[in-house]
Amino acid sequence: MNSLFLRNLAEHQQLMTVLHELDADVAQAGRALAKVLTQGGKVMFCGNGGSAADSQHLAAELTGRFIKDRRPLAAIALSTDSSALTCIANDYAFEHVFARQLIALARSGDALVAISTSGNSANVMRAVEAAKAAGVYTLGLLGRDGGQLLGLCDASIVVPHTVTARIQEAHILIGHTLCGLIEAELGLD
Repeated sequence: MNSLFLRNLAEHQQLMTVLHELDADVAQAGRALAKVLTQGGKVMFCGNGGSAADSQHLAAELTGRFIKDRRPLAAIALSTDSSALTCIANDYAFEHVFARQLIALARSGDALVAISTSGNSANVMRAVEAAKAAGVYTLGLLGRDGGQLLGLCDASIVVPHTVTARIQEAHILIGHTLCGLIEAELGLD
């Protein structure tokens, strides 16, 4: 029997062979996010657990740098303020931790990248609903069949797999590609 690493690698490689089907969706999302930034908006990210970490990672790629030195781009991960998260969860409910921050910070013309491997995270769904009410473009970075978020977001990129770890591996590849596309669209690459 193969080692766990070799089984995981085989699963990863199998998924990577079908991701080319997402090319048009990724390209369209990259253009949409670049347009938001060009017009003076910001990109907000949200997600839970590993998706929260991906949110922070991708926001940092935009505010810091991705490949080349360039001006910082307006981005924020809504999972990073522990005081806001615990206050909102305590005073309201955990499903509101991103939506309340978004209501406070978002302006029409901004974007929200909602990351959920299941597509069914209640707090991410509430954030998308709040974003849409505020005139914010919503992009779902999802897994499995897209879940309920598939129907809520303006656009979605769905990784067609059922294993959370494999979906997250694909999400970071897609996220890095979005960062590269944004830089290219803005002439910053």
